Amino acid sequence: MKNTKPTLEKITPNFGSSILAKKHTEFLKHTKASWHFHPEIELVYVNKGKGKRHIGNHLSYFSNSQLLLMGSNLPHNGFTDRLTTNGSETLIQFMPDFLGNTFFDAPEMIPIKNLFEKAKNGILFGIKIKRKLGPKIEKIAEKEGFKQILLLLEVLHTLSTSSDYTILNADGFAFETQPQDSGKIDLIFKHINDNFNQHISLEEISGLASMTAPAFCRFFKKTTGKTFTKLVNEYRVVHATKLLSESQKSIADISFECGFNNFSHFNKLFKEFTGKTASKYRNEMSNLIQ
Repeated sequence: MKNTKPTLEKITPNFGSSILAKKHTEFLKHTKASWHFHPEIELVYVNKGKGKRHIGNHLSYFSNSQLLLMGSNLPHNGFTDRLTTNGSETLIQFMPDFLGNTFFDAPEMIPIKNLFEKAKNGILFGIKIKRKLGPKIEKIAEKEGFKQILLLLEVLHTLSTSSDYTILNADGFAFETQPQDSGKIDLIFKHINDNFNQHISLEEISGLASMTAPAFCRFFKKTTGKTFTKLVNEYRVVHATKLLSESQKSIADISFECGFNNFSHFNKLFKEFTGKTASKYRNEMSNLIQ
């Protein structure tokens, strides 16, 4: 099983433009999510979509919409697993110095420069700012030239003055991902994503990465900041949050469907990961939807 695709993603704006802005109105199933990174900063707005967030060492699930800002070279995985009716995903990608080396050193631009620095850990913005800026971000993809730059600066300025956000990689753990490592990690993450609901042995996963088990454990911890077991369990819990909010299945059935063969172990890990019990999480989600 070979992974020949480069995972340092090459982003090419249209001729005559310094930023790449695109809006997807449907999720193309043949486009497989991959673990990738790029020097460009990325602004992502999903309007009525669902999917998993895997950004740096952060894992979670979203079930309506989201507004994210990711800094240069922050590894991340594809986001949307399906868009709801009239849903869309807008991506804006640009180099940190897309307006020149010193533009963001101007006193008026310091808040935006600080925003770019925070974005290196990934920023998830709250509901109020998302509702306010969502339509403007979608308009960036419709504009061209000078008007596109002006609108992007306006959005970045508003984001830089907002306190309605969460830093996703709050512990400040810096990924030590190299371009050659990223392909290997992508292969591992794809295998976890496809098989987390069953037992994945250390021999199986280290063999997939063409490494001995001890070498794999060291590589995985160094690259992701987590043990392999912890990351698999996080995938399972994140999938459980999806099922708790979208299905009527019993909590016990959900725990087994997500790959846990011990219900009390599931409950313990779920509370550790989300800060609440599975039943409390489900109640809060149903109240939110109502």
